[in-house]
Amino acid sequence: MSSSPTPPPTATRDWLAASEDDTARLAQRLAAAMQADASLADALLTLRGELGAGKTTFVRHLLRALGVTGRIKSPTYALVEPYELPATPAWGGPLPAWHADLYRFDDPREWEDAGLREPFAGRGLKLVEWPDKAGPLLPMPDLDLLLRHTDDGGRHITLSARSARGVALLDTAA
Repeated sequence: MSSSPTPPPTATRDWLAASEDDTARLAQRLAAAMQADASLADALLTLRGELGAGKTTFVRHLLRALGVTGRIKSPTYALVEPYELPATPAWGGPLPAWHADLYRFDDPREWEDAGLREPFAGRGLKLVEWPDKAGPLLPMPDLDLLLRHTDDGGRHITLSARSARGVALLDTAA
C-alpha cells in the first residue's frame, strides 16, 4: 500500500537544541500555547527521526509541561499510552492526550486493526512517533517535528505546520 503524497508545509521553523533543556523549552512553549487556546490543544503532532533522535524525550517534556504527573512511558510495546491533561481555564475541563509509537507496524492497516482511528478522531492532543508506518490512514498532522542529531551532540528540530492550527502553534512556539 503506498502512502499519499504529503502536501508541503504552510510554514516551517528550525529549533537548535544544544541540550535537553533546550528541547524542554520548545516543549514548554508549545504547551503554553495549548493551555491558552483550547483549539490548539486538539492538535495532532507527528514526530519523525531516527532511533534515539529524542522523539519520546520531547513528548515527555511536552506532557510534563501540560501538567501530566506520574510516569510517562514510551508506548513502543503498548502501542499507545493515554493520559489526562489537567483542566485549564481555556479548556474548561480535563483533556485527553494520546501518545502512540508506530515503530512496530509492518503494514499501515495495523492503524485501524489497533483501533486507533476513534481516539485520534476525537478531542484531545494526539502525539505520534513513526507516523509514516500508518501511511495514508493517519490524519494529516497539524505540526510535524523532524528531530535530527547534530555533530556536537545536540538536536536540530524542524517544525513544519500543515494546518492553520499548526501555524498558530508554530507562531507561538518557535
